[in-house]
Parts: sequence; C-alpha cells; structure tokens
Amino acid sequence: MDTAKAYMNNPIVIKDTANLAQVLKKIIDEKKSRLLVTTNNNITHIVSEKDLGLFLLSDNSERKLDQIPITEIFKKIISIDENTTLDKCAETMLENSIGSLIITSQEKVVGLITKSDLVKYFATAHLQEKSVGEYMSPYYAWQYSNSSISKIVLKMIDEKISRIILRDNNENPVGIITFRDLFNMSLKLGEEEDVLDNSDPMISVIFPRKGFVSESGFGGSTKASEIMSQNIISVKYDDDLAKTGKLLLDKNINGAGVLSRNNNLIGIISKTDIVKALAFLK
Repeated sequence: MDTAKAYMNNPIVIKDTANLAQVLKKIIDEKKSRLLVTTNNNITHIVSEKDLGLFLLSDNSERKLDQIPITEIFKKIISIDENTTLDKCAETMLENSIGSLIITSQEKVVGLITKSDLVKYFATAHLQEKSVGEYMSPYYAWQYSNSSISKIVLKMIDEKISRIILRDNNENPVGIITFRDLFNMSLKLGEEEDVLDNSDPMISVIFPRKGFVSESGFGGSTKASEIMSQNIISVKYDDDLAKTGKLLLDKNINGAGVLSRNNNLIGIISKTDIVKALAFLK
C-alpha cells in the first residue's frame, strides 16, 4: 500500500500571534481548508475552516475578527512518519476524530495529509471492491425547510456537523444546508448591513454571530428554504464506493445522499465513511 509521503501536500503556515481576521484572509487567499500554526518557527498547532466557522457561529461576543486571537481556536497537531501506510493514516484520523495529519521525516514537518487525499487514493486503488451501502451512515441530521436559520445553526453547533438535510411537511427531502451556505450568507449580509469588519481593507466580512442564533434577529426571521441548495447530490445504495469517492472530490463536497432502489433517501455517505472503508480494508 502507498504511504503518506506519496499523497501529502505542502503545509501552509501562519504564526500563533495571528488573529482570526488574518486566519480568514489566508484561508481565502490560499484556498485551503486548514492552516498549520507556528510558534517560534516550529509547527505546533492546526486551525481548520470548520473550527473557524463553528467558533464564529457559536461565539456570542461582539469582538471584531482582529480582536480574537488564533489561540482561542487552534488545536494541537497529531503527526505521523512519512512512511506510514495510508490505511494506518486512516485509522489514526478516525481514532482522533480529525480530518488531517502532519507528516514528518526525521522528526521534521514535511507536509500534511487530509481525508480528501485518502479518498483520492481509495477512488483510484479500490474500484469495484466496496459498495456505498456497506459504509454509509443511516443517520443524518435533518430539519424542516420552514425552520428558522437559528434552529439550523444551533443544531449544527450542538452536533458539530457541517450539513443538514431539509424536508418538507410531507417528509420529502427538498434541499440541504451546509456550512458553506452559511458562510456565503454572512458574506451577503456583510455587504448589505452594517456588520462589516473593516479593520483590514482586504476583508470586508464578519460573521454576524448573534444574528445567526438569535430568534429576534434575521436568524429567527429567515427560513432555511430561503438559502438552502435544492440540488441534493446523491448516489445509490449499491453504487461503487470508489466511484462515489471520486464524485465527492469532483463536486468538491464532503458528503452525498444515499438513495434506496425506490429512490428514498436512506442515509449519507461522506468522506469520513470512505476513510473508514480504507482503515478497515483487508
């Protein structure tokens, strides 16, 4: 089996003295979902886009982004040697409930490997070996499409999830809301309302945090149906798991709905599920 060295990426770093405005700008500029954090030029922590988003959605303070230090959200790195096999990488990610690992060579950080990298490997190396139904998650978080945004956000925060399926009153799936939808909403609100963080002219965005979770603000008055994506990308229960992995990568999404032979939504297949398949592959 291939090793971490073959699939690792070059790390993008930021200093531990940075604030969240700088973190957000770098994530956007570098088009990366996570940054490695350095202390005295040594990589010691990691911060992800999801960590940033969940913090900003749940934090009810009125601080600007440049007033919040990166130290409030970063996490300790977990590292493995560059010669570690990919199935072992998958096991380590699952054991620690993380989406990436730091790669070292002779105790020096040389790269980063993510769930997406493992899915990329699985999609090419294990065609026609496993089906979606073997690894899908039968549980998926859902709300009604007429629910308020505040209710959606609170569920995301409570369950630490990045997507929620929406149903109509007849229990039919009609859409999906992801963290990215909320992020885009915050950008739009930043343009329309006086909630800009103009401490850095390169960043004209701030998460209106109290608004998202407030029943008295736009979070309570805006319905999920107003911002949901109506196109739920889905696969069939008996589809090939490797091809599904390629679909997730091609569509740049973390999960897809799973349909029964009668086209009923019966679960979710995510990158994490494919990582599980790799970890337990025999």
